Amino acid sequence: MTTAPPPALLTVPEVMTRLKYGRSKVYDLIRAKRLRSFTEGRCRRIPESALDEYIRARLEETD
Repeated sequence: MTTAPPPALLTVPEVMTRLKYGRSKVYDLIRAKRLRSFTEGRCRRIPESALDEYIRARLEETD
């Protein structure tokens, strides 16, 4: 039986690098619930799928 790999979790700096956004912008997106994330203790993590959803939504807004 094969198990699926765990979802990739990104840090805020990793998201900043991928989007070429500043730290404030990423946290603004999280506060506005445009980018899903969660915290575990003091660590904030963004599922890679949430980043993909955000990018897809932005592309649809421009069409």
